[in-house]
Amino acid sequence: MQWMIYGANGYTGRLIALEAKRRGLAPILAARNAQTLADIGNQTGFAQRVFDLSPDALRTGLEGVDLVLHCAGPFSATCAPMLEACLERKTHYLDITGEIDVFAHCHAQHDRARTAGVVVLPGAGFDVVPTDCLAAQLKRDLPGATHLTLAFDAGGGLSPGTAKSSVEGLAKGGRARIDGRLQRVPLAWKTREFVRDGKTRTAMTIPWGDVYTAFVSTGIPNIEVYLSVPPSTVTRMRRLRRISMLLGLGAVQRFLKRRVEKTVRGPSDAKRASTDTFVWGEARDANGTVHKGTLRTPNGYDITVTASLGIVQHLMKTTVPGGYYTPSLLMGPDYVLGLPGVSRE
Repeated sequence: MQWMIYGANGYTGRLIALEAKRRGLAPILAARNAQTLADIGNQTGFAQRVFDLSPDALRTGLEGVDLVLHCAGPFSATCAPMLEACLERKTHYLDITGEIDVFAHCHAQHDRARTAGVVVLPGAGFDVVPTDCLAAQLKRDLPGATHLTLAFDAGGGLSPGTAKSSVEGLAKGGRARIDGRLQRVPLAWKTREFVRDGKTRTAMTIPWGDVYTAFVSTGIPNIEVYLSVPPSTVTRMRRLRRISMLLGLGAVQRFLKRRVEKTVRGPSDAKRASTDTFVWGEARDANGTVHKGTLRTPNGYDITVTASLGIVQHLMKTTVPGGYYTPSLLMGPDYVLGLPGVSRE
């Protein structure tokens, strides 16, 4: 199977390309910028293709490619054209998005993907592999669960792509799954505490991808996702509610994204190595029965590399019916436990 990393010149795409080389894999590297692509191409020795996301360029760029691992965000702008080309070319589509609307768009193509024999799996990285697998494990433990709460504590900082997606998310407010429906809620809608290594952490609700994907994976109708933050961050996010309309203006979005481009570089190798991620989950049924579980994983970018490549390698050797998948539906609830440095506690 011939496969491609699109966006291989970006922060996470580069990490994936370097690990692919270490594993003896040979993807095609692709991006829109020839100069930055050449740098990672020279480091790996992999074949390179330079093309943008226009329909004609995609038709040519995906010639002979059986699978694309799409790493060029923000995926709100890049997913739709790449996915459309993959469906046309009968090319499996994976990405590393965390954007709820992108999950919804991909899910809406399920019937087309099934007919074409194309696997469509967005969120093949940190968002949402660990949380999705933990959600599926809790559903297995408590089949009658009606409420699911997920939370995580992650260190190390953001990549430029993730930071830009976060800027877009500020204007959209929060999201939660309530009685089976995906609903908008205010920024920092709720807070609660969870315990990591014996210490209590404050956490606030965030519009994390699991409010979409965990519902697909488990059918649990009420889902909230929390991020561990200092109390001052909760206060700041709640103040932003007053200017949510301004945050959505094109000029404001462009200004904030330019700031990201100038200031955000992504965590260094040393920073990633010295930080990890703690994931906490709780499922509850109508009788008040509660099941809890936690995961400890490497830094979010490192787990994105191993999780996405594991899915690529699975599809390289396994015939899978076409359609939309979440990580746990394709790989099983315990997939995350087999990734390097992951443990359930």
